[in-house]
Amino acid sequence: MSPREHGDAVAKAADVLEEAARSGVPCAPVRSLLPEGDLEAAYAVQRLHVERAVAEGRRPVGRKIGLTSPAVQRQLGVDQPDFGALFADMAVPEGQPVAPGRLLQPKVEAEVALVLGADLPYRDPTVADLLRATAFALPALEIVDSRIADWDITIVDTVADNASCGLFVLGGTPVPLDRIDLRAVTMHLTRNGASASSGTGADCLGSPLTAALWLAATLARLGDPLKAGDILLTGALGPMVLAGEGDTFTAHIEGLGTVTAAFAVSEGAGA
Repeated sequence: MSPREHGDAVAKAADVLEEAARSGVPCAPVRSLLPEGDLEAAYAVQRLHVERAVAEGRRPVGRKIGLTSPAVQRQLGVDQPDFGALFADMAVPEGQPVAPGRLLQPKVEAEVALVLGADLPYRDPTVADLLRATAFALPALEIVDSRIADWDITIVDTVADNASCGLFVLGGTPVPLDRIDLRAVTMHLTRNGASASSGTGADCLGSPLTAALWLAATLARLGDPLKAGDILLTGALGPMVLAGEGDTFTAHIEGLGTVTAAFAVSEGAGA
């Protein structure tokens, strides 16, 4: 594939994904539009999406880490996580329901969010660097979504689709890292009051800090390092759960507290 053909393929994949988001109609997998297994091309699609979003006035506020579960990595045939961009308009305040139709195929997972108080420019960050740079942690719910029909994705599809980003909800009580062992925390997620998912900090690449270090090093090598104020969603602590209209999810993460997300019901539903 020539450089021009490569650029055309990247632009076509971005167009297809963005049209799915606009129309609310999921698209076919975009992996057939890109060189087989080409993660660099997939990230090029993601970068183009971010550039277009910024040009439209959307404000980047951080990053999410995906594929932190070894089981999911094996399923998609990869040996490392992936990442996507977070924007301010993806943040849903607690108590504000997600409107029907805002997402295509939402699923919910509970995570630890880190908020940075200093830049992390190093290509070889240490845990000490990360601890010093992190202002506080929060409980978080990531509402993942796929623009690709039936979640028929490979690693190329999800990376191109901004790591299947949707929305996120942050808890409101910040906790300094010297008050919590993130590797040892336990998580319980309920849907409409019934147990739906559980896990521990160790289920996220061994620790949410390990996931954050991977992200910091990766972005620094790419010349786009993490900065003060960035929000980091460090990856799921347990299996994701399908979400539907009228559902309410609450995650309790030991030492961090609780966070809740609700999905509104369409007008006239059930009438």
